[in-house]
Amino acid sequence: MNDDAKNAGQAGTSFEARLAAARTRQGLDPKPLDISKGDTKGPSPMSVGLRVGVELLSALIVGASLGYWLDRWLHTSPMLLSLFVLLGGAGGIANVWRLLGPKPPAH
Repeated sequence: MNDDAKNAGQAGTSFEARLAAARTRQGLDPKPLDISKGDTKGPSPMSVGLRVGVELLSALIVGASLGYWLDRWLHTSPMLLSLFVLLGGAGGIANVWRLLGPKPPAH
């Protein structure tokens, strides 16, 4: 006899309670936060700010490095450096938008 057949025979529990228990067992629902143990909802503002800075700076550094290297290799002076700095900045802003922008609704 499988679990569904056993659970269907229980007259004392509602469908919602059985569904919630099954979702928790499968790991589909997050565990409730325990404030007394220091659980918080989401990352701290400082960690978000640090991540935003790292995302922007790393994208700019990668873009500038790639542009500088290509300029030296192709002897095109500052043209590719300028282009890749702009592309790196746009990539950094896209990463920050992905981090802080509106989230799609949960299913």
